[in-house]
Amino acid sequence: MPEMPPPPPYSQSFSPAYVPAPQRGMFGTKIPSSIAFAVGILLFLLPFVDIKCNNMSLMKVSGVELATGFHIKTGNDNSLMDSFEKLDTGTTKTANKGEKKEPNLFALVALGLGALGLILSLLNAKAGGMGGLLTGILSAVAMIGLFITVKNDSSLKTAGEPPTEDATGMGQQMADSLKISVDFTVWFYLAVIAFALAAFFSYKRMKAK
Repeated sequence: MPEMPPPPPYSQSFSPAYVPAPQRGMFGTKIPSSIAFAVGILLFLLPFVDIKCNNMSLMKVSGVELATGFHIKTGNDNSLMDSFEKLDTGTTKTANKGEKKEPNLFALVALGLGALGLILSLLNAKAGGMGGLLTGILSAVAMIGLFITVKNDSSLKTAGEPPTEDATGMGQQMADSLKISVDFTVWFYLAVIAFALAAFFSYKRMKAK
């Protein structure tokens, strides 16, 4: 009886296991950085600086006004100063527009970089990640420069002070007791945080690419 050939080796085909592609998550998209840049830009429409006299607000200056220039209200532009004039003379003189402040370079740069960062964040991951990171950091740095320059700008502290020739007698005595301060509002600090977060989100997007 002929010998039977050995059976073929046992074989079984295996299909490769399905491995899902890694998910980038929310931080890997353009949404967080775009929102942060948009919030930082919109906050420029709100008051960044509050000029006060003895804790009473005289005038508020928005971020856009800091970036584009504005008039400092002086003398009779302010109701508090009007009351001083009435104490002296019983009349109120014609208001003047006050000193014209030139655009603050740091405010203009911060606003421009924020707008550029928003545009870049809407592009692909490479441009949006690196571009958003740089513009976010530089915007936040420019905001710090804005803070320093405004705090050191002595002309802002003349807001609401009457001209020398308009302040006499009791009005002059009351004017001498005024304490003018320049304070930054919460909107300014939120704008700094928004740009810093935009840089962070752009970095996370770049790492998740």
